Amino acid sequence: MRKQDLYNKVIEYFQTAMPVAETELHYKDPFQLLIAVILSAQCTDKRVNQVTPPLFEAFPTPEALAAATPEAVFEYIRSVSYPNNKARHLVGMARMLVEDFHGEVPDTLEQLTKLPGVGRKTANVIQSVVFNKPTMAVDTHVFRVSHRIGLVPQTCTTPLATEKHLMKHIPEKLIPTAHHWLILHGRYICTARSPQCEQCGLNGICKESLKPKVKGSQNAL
Repeated sequence: MRKQDLYNKVIEYFQTAMPVAETELHYKDPFQLLIAVILSAQCTDKRVNQVTPPLFEAFPTPEALAAATPEAVFEYIRSVSYPNNKARHLVGMARMLVEDFHGEVPDTLEQLTKLPGVGRKTANVIQSVVFNKPTMAVDTHVFRVSHRIGLVPQTCTTPLATEKHLMKHIPEKLIPTAHHWLILHGRYICTARSPQCEQCGLNGICKESLKPKVKGSQNAL
């Protein structure tokens, strides 16, 4: 199957099976989403959603968070991964928002990645979800699923290479939604250790499902 034909079939499937695809992080404004995405690094959305309500209540604005200490923030996020580092990042991020961006979350990759705790993946999530820009955040789910399906070649060994390849073949207007398609598919169907291929609508299309099955083998991706 030609590469673009595969993309077309995958897109058609997701448009039917998952017409509404959006982040599972809970937030009310760009500032809250930025906090949630920073906290979600190597942590589940479920856990983040458990800790953010009291955190948002205690620090509702960039100014309030900027005036806090990392030690105070730590008490609210102690159950997430790497809470000490993330507490420092959140306070530093808020202070930079206040000092350099008038308390507003910026909308460009260059500006976002200046913020403490914000890398390319986080910046792409903010640009996509908040500003509806055609950016593709490649997390572990997107990386795994896109390789298993065959959307990207095995030579795409980094998140950046995977991001560029996906964006080359997905129509620009669909990129923000496609990001969520791949994440949610990886989270609930194409899981890391026990992919539910029998329940997957891409079975028979996906590259992995077309491989000869070896009894007892597991996919390493």
